[in-house]
Amino acid sequence: MASPSASAGPITVMIVDDHEVVRRGIAEVVDRAEGMTVVAEAGSVADGVRRADLVRPQIVLVDLQLPDGTGIELLRALRERLPEARAIVLTSFDDDGALAAALDEGAAAYLLKSVRGAEITEVIRAVAAGRVLLDQRTVTRHKARHDDPTDGLTPSELRVVELIGEGMSNREIAERLGVVEKTVKNHITSVLAKMGLQRRTQVAAWVASRARTSWRVEPGG
Repeated sequence: MASPSASAGPITVMIVDDHEVVRRGIAEVVDRAEGMTVVAEAGSVADGVRRADLVRPQIVLVDLQLPDGTGIELLRALRERLPEARAIVLTSFDDDGALAAALDEGAAAYLLKSVRGAEITEVIRAVAAGRVLLDQRTVTRHKARHDDPTDGLTPSELRVVELIGEGMSNREIAERLGVVEKTVKNHITSVLAKMGLQRRTQVAAWVASRARTSWRVEPGG
């Protein structure tokens, strides 16, 4: 998305988030900040496109998970309809795929909802001034910090990890895979060493953490 032209007035901001309480909280932070104002709020992709057409904001704060699609789809639509606007993704999903997709669709920044309110307004000012805080190097560094600890596992070890995550005992895993229980124990010993873990329960916890809802949701889901 292109850099907005200089304006003597406040930075105009639109917030797109399907949770009204979250949306209102962000709006309050922005409206209290000097030199910026919220000109519209929306709770879906369709509503975001419609309101952006009406108010033509300089900055759009976009959540990733919306009831009728994703924030990435909204970014794509705004890039075509409102190329002068600049987008900031504000989400709870610390996700490499989302980060890369936001970059591809021209987002200028990617923030997690755990940031302080002051950080949000600082980023809005920076992006409104033409700065890009999200680039390919950011994505690369992010991926380097979030390497998958299962990358070095064999297919058999990956299957054992999956079954541990389903709550199966070693004996149940052995029966499922058609191997002796000692083979399962050997696999688990190797899994723990490769993943840098110490206990079987940590493997189960890791699987559970990976099973959280994706930012990619089907409309109506």
